Amino acid sequence: MKNYKIAISLMSGTSVDSIDSCLIKIFDDLSFEVLDSYSLEYPSDVRNKILNLANNKGSVKDVCIMNFVIGELFAQTVNELIKKSKIKKEDIDFISSHGQTICHMPEYEEIGKVKTRSTLQIGDISVISHRTGILTIGDYRTKDMAANGQGAPLVPFADKILFPLDKNRLIQNIGGISNVTVLSKECNIFAFDNGPGNMLIDYFMQKLFHRPFDNSGEEALKGNIDLNWLDKLLTEPYYNVPPPKTTGRELFNEKYAEKLYKSAPINKNDLIATITKLTSRVISDSYKKFVFPKTSIDEIVLGGGGSYNKAIIKYLKEDLPDIVIKTHEDYNIPNKLKECIAFAYLGYFTLNGEQNNLPECTGANQGVIMGKISY
Repeated sequence: MKNYKIAISLMSGTSVDSIDSCLIKIFDDLSFEVLDSYSLEYPSDVRNKILNLANNKGSVKDVCIMNFVIGELFAQTVNELIKKSKIKKEDIDFISSHGQTICHMPEYEEIGKVKTRSTLQIGDISVISHRTGILTIGDYRTKDMAANGQGAPLVPFADKILFPLDKNRLIQNIGGISNVTVLSKECNIFAFDNGPGNMLIDYFMQKLFHRPFDNSGEEALKGNIDLNWLDKLLTEPYYNVPPPKTTGRELFNEKYAEKLYKSAPINKNDLIATITKLTSRVISDSYKKFVFPKTSIDEIVLGGGGSYNKAIIKYLKEDLPDIVIKTHEDYNIPNKLKECIAFAYLGYFTLNGEQNNLPECTGANQGVIMGKISY
């Protein structure tokens, strides 16, 4: 009898640049081995449609169609990875799909005397399972929300498995949104979204430089930080809200960015430098407000696309000179695949019928088994 399960995990985040997949072996002792990976870049018209939906520009018909379009693209990603890796389909135990978030509402809304939080990830798992012939698990966030949680962050569940408690660590992801997991011997695990990661940087890079992102932070490093504008940016109320808390494109969207642009510096590089400094300051300030009062920290482990941005790392080192900053690569975890790996673990626990949320991170009133299964 084998002592592992083989999974393909699928992830597409708030940056909406590509569908990342990894072929992973998870052993019974919860160690893992990445066997292969593959990324499928979103076609530009699909990406634009997703961003429109995420910015509340679209119809119910658009959501309906895109749910299936993205399901087809996720399935295509799986099939391309299988072809690349030359693994047999019958050897794969399950697919775990995060889906593509188009709306995440962690705050309570009341309609018809019904008060609820809500979230929507599209990319139908029935399409994925049918096109691939492999059992597919997805739609994780909704069960946590049903238990009065915020449906996020979910990656801390894997962080708790992947990192030993030999040091006090901050596991800091910098994707479209920045989020942190606090792993310490001095307090219980907790996690929260710091604020914008690459989302605002990417928006202004596209607007001003007609490029999707600031490769390695090169444009930011050419500019000077406008301290007056930075002070205005830091007045955003979200930054002072205590955890548990999550955010996304519902707040830090195009409309929000255009409002910021009205008072931005004229020089393009100064703007990118300052908005990049915002990402690092929001992260470091959140530590000072919400983490350091509870625990000392020995090191920060960076992951996500922002971990490749030299300007963000430079600014973080300036803000936090006494803390060692590493990346996931130092722990043999590919930065780009970290969240893929995390959702593989969530699927593994769903398949085994075991709890896979952390109420102390999401605010849920109980532990639940997240995820729906399409056979």
